[in-house]
Amino acid sequence: MSKVAPTLEDVARVAGVSRATVSRVVNGTRNVDPDIQETVRNAIEQTGYSPNRAARSLVTRRTGTVALVISGAGGGSDVFTDPFFGRVTAGVVDHLRGHSVHPVLMLADSDPARTEVVDFLRQGSADGALLVSTHPDDPLPARLVDAGVPSVLYARPGRPMPISYVDMDHRAGGRMAADHLVASGRYNITTISGPMDVLASQDRHAGFRDAMARHGFPYVPTAEGGFTAESGAAAMHRLLTECPDLDAVFAANDLMAQAAVDVLLEHGLRVPDAVAVVGFDDSAPALACRPQLTTIRQPVEKMAAQMADLLLSDLEKPGQRPRSVIFEPELVVRASA
Repeated sequence: MSKVAPTLEDVARVAGVSRATVSRVVNGTRNVDPDIQETVRNAIEQTGYSPNRAARSLVTRRTGTVALVISGAGGGSDVFTDPFFGRVTAGVVDHLRGHSVHPVLMLADSDPARTEVVDFLRQGSADGALLVSTHPDDPLPARLVDAGVPSVLYARPGRPMPISYVDMDHRAGGRMAADHLVASGRYNITTISGPMDVLASQDRHAGFRDAMARHGFPYVPTAEGGFTAESGAAAMHRLLTECPDLDAVFAANDLMAQAAVDVLLEHGLRVPDAVAVVGFDDSAPALACRPQLTTIRQPVEKMAAQMADLLLSDLEKPGQRPRSVIFEPELVVRASA
């Protein structure tokens, strides 16, 4: 004789709450007290109740999945080796887990891939999109808006459009780096920028140069990098050739800063005694570097979680106006500067 599968009523009886409350928890509704959610989840585990996702989707018209789309990153290898994308994914997954929503990773590094993403979402295969777009001329954000797909961007779009996004005050981060290096008594200060077709790179560079000008430094020698270790090393070599008496470097991310430290040490220049180095992001390379990097913290995991939260809110209450959330940077002082 087969065992009868437990029902919502069974869970409600064990949890001591109403069937409606259990239903809200199972469906990931946000306005349920966290303590009650925990009680219901314990009751679900105790009874062995398993929600019927197919039946639930017919009622809610939701799949319980969202697409995490990385657009314009140049392919899978770049995504899986860059600590930034790993931190975004961790922040999204951790937040969605608490709402019983699962991400589907999609890479959109070509026009056919972007078309595939739009078609996937239009067909209702996922409830919405969390989009990390690496270039301001990326057409995907506008295509998702035109398709009416609930979407949230990591970083502001390259041109104004009605889409929610989270971002950080990158200019303020650049200013913090300049202020710190000048305050530490450095005079021959240089910088390795990120790729200048990326808005965050432009803002970090502009903030740094503006602050340097306010401190009386009208010109800052600059070498453009590509946010990779290889590009950071090449940029550091260029700066040493052009400015052999440099005594400080601000790199627009930690990967490039770590590579710059390695090049400096290869040239017999001690960090920070001869040359101070400041990075940006406060990612894993900042702690792996020797000496550990002074850096500007970008709270990537919190920003990614906020991005997910905005999308969940849009899914629960369609028709809301687009919103933006801007995070503040923080100077983290370690041994390199």
